[in-house]
Amino acid sequence: MAPRTVAIVPHTHWDREWYSPFQTFRLRLVDLLDEFLPQVESDLSYARFLLDGQMAVVDDYLEVRPEAEPVLRRLAATGRLAMGPWYTLPDEFLVSGETHIRNLQMGLARAAAFGGAMDVGYLPDMFGHIAQMPQLLSQFGFGHAVVWRGVPSAVDKSGFWWEAPDGTRVRAEYMVRGYGSGAAIPDDAKTLVQRVAAFEHELGDMLVGGILFMNGTDHQVPQPWLGRVVAEANDIQDGYEFVVTSLEEYLTGPATVHDGLPTWRGELRSGARANLLMGVSSNRVDVKQSAARAERALERLAEPLCALALPHDAWPAALLDLAWREVVRNAAHDSVCACSVDEVVDAVLHRYAEARQVADGLTERAVAAIGRGVRVAGPVVVNPSSRPRAGVVELVLSDDAPVPGTQVLRARPGGMGGVQTFRPPDFASVLSAMHRQRLSDTFFVNAIDTEEVDGNELAVTFRVGTARQDNPAVEDARRTLYAYLGERRYTAYRLQLDRPPVQRLLARIGPVPGFGWSAWSRIGASESGVADVRVEGATITNGIVTVEVDRATGELTVDGVAGLNRLVDDGDHGDTYNWCPPAVDRVVDGPDAVVVDVVERGPVRATVVVRRTYSLPERVDAEGARVGSVETTIETTVQVHAGESLVRCTTSWDNRSRDHRVRAVFPLPETTATSRAECAFAVVERGLEAEGGNGETGVPTFPSRRFVVAGGLTLVHEGLLEYEVVDEGRAVALTLLRATGMLSQGPMATRREQAGPTIAVEGPQMLGRVEVRYAISLDRDADPYALADDAFLPLLVSDSTGSGDRDATGSFLSVDGAEVSAVRRVPGGALEVRVFNPTDADVTVDVGDRRGWLVDLRGRPIEPVDGTFALAPWKIATVHLAG
Repeated sequence: MAPRTVAIVPHTHWDREWYSPFQTFRLRLVDLLDEFLPQVESDLSYARFLLDGQMAVVDDYLEVRPEAEPVLRRLAATGRLAMGPWYTLPDEFLVSGETHIRNLQMGLARAAAFGGAMDVGYLPDMFGHIAQMPQLLSQFGFGHAVVWRGVPSAVDKSGFWWEAPDGTRVRAEYMVRGYGSGAAIPDDAKTLVQRVAAFEHELGDMLVGGILFMNGTDHQVPQPWLGRVVAEANDIQDGYEFVVTSLEEYLTGPATVHDGLPTWRGELRSGARANLLMGVSSNRVDVKQSAARAERALERLAEPLCALALPHDAWPAALLDLAWREVVRNAAHDSVCACSVDEVVDAVLHRYAEARQVADGLTERAVAAIGRGVRVAGPVVVNPSSRPRAGVVELVLSDDAPVPGTQVLRARPGGMGGVQTFRPPDFASVLSAMHRQRLSDTFFVNAIDTEEVDGNELAVTFRVGTARQDNPAVEDARRTLYAYLGERRYTAYRLQLDRPPVQRLLARIGPVPGFGWSAWSRIGASESGVADVRVEGATITNGIVTVEVDRATGELTVDGVAGLNRLVDDGDHGDTYNWCPPAVDRVVDGPDAVVVDVVERGPVRATVVVRRTYSLPERVDAEGARVGSVETTIETTVQVHAGESLVRCTTSWDNRSRDHRVRAVFPLPETTATSRAECAFAVVERGLEAEGGNGETGVPTFPSRRFVVAGGLTLVHEGLLEYEVVDEGRAVALTLLRATGMLSQGPMATRREQAGPTIAVEGPQMLGRVEVRYAISLDRDADPYALADDAFLPLLVSDSTGSGDRDATGSFLSVDGAEVSAVRRVPGGALEVRVFNPTDADVTVDVGDRRGWLVDLRGRPIEPVDGTFALAPWKIATVHLAG
């Protein structure tokens, strides 16, 4: 019998940041590679090394040791050092599908500078795997995946075919004992053979083909005796052939079995053999919200609007690359999962904030450009989504004339304001705050007048308006004022604002074309056929949906379904990885007092504020009992817009309790045995149970990206990634907060082993203000993707002076038939559009009169497109369009 191949893959698993901050870990990385690189260059028996499948490790090292780049290039070019394909090893459920694509594209592009990436979809430590990962890997050209966590008990072999919902499949190598199965190889050949024999016996019938022996673990330093021990092991026996190799070589070699393997379709979320650590979906809700907002700001706003509204040569590639790099760095599983020390989470939040700042600034410029291009003066409403949409927008008008069909929020008369006198340094700050004539969120400076009062003071009048009028004289006057400050010409500056009358109002806008715009006019202010929203007592109705607020409980009844948005607080004696009930819990599911206030009565928007006061336990004590009492008022703002079925909720409170979980519970119109939730590029159907194992309880809390549908109810949310179907299929619980004080601990009731070091952390307790957003719909015919857009991707407003050449209404791009994931410019100027079909039916995607090419996720052409192309169920497609 031929000897069984033992494929030894030397590697290190490198977390950029985790139980220590990034810079602390980087010091260790520099030490490791400083020691390893000379060793591997001089020791040819160290034939291969896997640098953890992520290029961030390379960049992090070279930022400190740029002189080492030639060494890394030589080792990579000769195949001794495997790099990529990822930029960071992500958590698959907590970031968007588009983030996964950019992550791989960044990793592949960076690895190309070193001769190319490893041709394997390496997924060593993700906390479960999304259903569409096989399709994503295949569209990047990968035929193999390597996985550990999440593989269900139904997969009974170390190799299996993993299928995406569309049927695309890759061969998956299952690391049954994780990425450290061959860690710390002994400095003795006989011991090595014995250890491999024991490993083979342990796996038994699960083992197919050769034995993959992953020689490494978290932050492990390579072992200098590896080559010698392997050679000696081959000399002393003939049952095994030990080979120091790479994943790519092993998986494409003769020792890898492809026939007779089991097949699994869809996501991998089982805790049967390895801990899934499912509680990372609900810890640190601030991180999950920041991720959702930053990704939306880039994917749905900055990129499509800049690509469509700005000239091709003004595409802000460098700025967008900077923003995406921060988002992709945060996608690392220990980063976005927030199962890290507080310094790490602070850095994660900072990166998301910076990415969003870039995206928001670029969006503002693109929206302003759209307004300038319209030939009709006045407000211009911009629709950043692909589907035509109506909705409520906030307008600021430079007059006080009544506008039928609108709702006035605030009105202020015009005229000259009072005089404010500034010392020179303070007046310099006023000038500095002006950017592109913008003085505040409401006003632009459209003219500047000056008059010397005496030899020491200057009177300055800003003539302001609610819309920007391009006036080069404003910037000239601003420069002159700066010159006066530099010359110290005046000791004081008397500033006065000449303001027009202003009213801020709400208006419902008729359908705006997808990726288009529509000028607003007073004639069209009141859309025909749409009923006003009104409030009677504690009931809101708009002719489409009726919401009643129970003054005793604060719960909502929507179209006859009662008990919605019931808040339930229970204990959490777990850690950042897993929820765990305390030994003695005290569940609070009703308020001590309720106050209901009507804030807005319509006709465009109605708002009711519900304040519920609870007596919540203060903490879980050392014996595992919830103790103490904290009076906590939780405020939910309930809004209904004219013409919509959505019931929008914003819930906020000052969290002063520790070790607990707050969930909003929604009884279902009908009992269900399944739920359907959005994940990356798909809608995943799940049952009411989750598979656990000896190490971890199968708690049936599941992730969703933006919505969950169950029993006739749809919940859309912003960064609230955990839900559970409870009460035997009669309700859905949406986790609003999970607070804990331990990075990891164990053993505990829901997980036997440690998931990380035992470190007390304060940040995950989420003390202080918490604010979350979600919305309810009982419209069974509503598209949940459209509902998510209506709730969290608002129509935007620009202003036009009427000097442009575009019609009052128009569209830059028409995409019909599928969901749009990305619109951006690619090198060469083509417009890249990515779409996906989240249904089980064939569709036709219509891009109007555009022509181009379908391409894979590396940009390689597949087939030409002329106006339309077919998209099979659950399929993802990318098209490059001319123009």
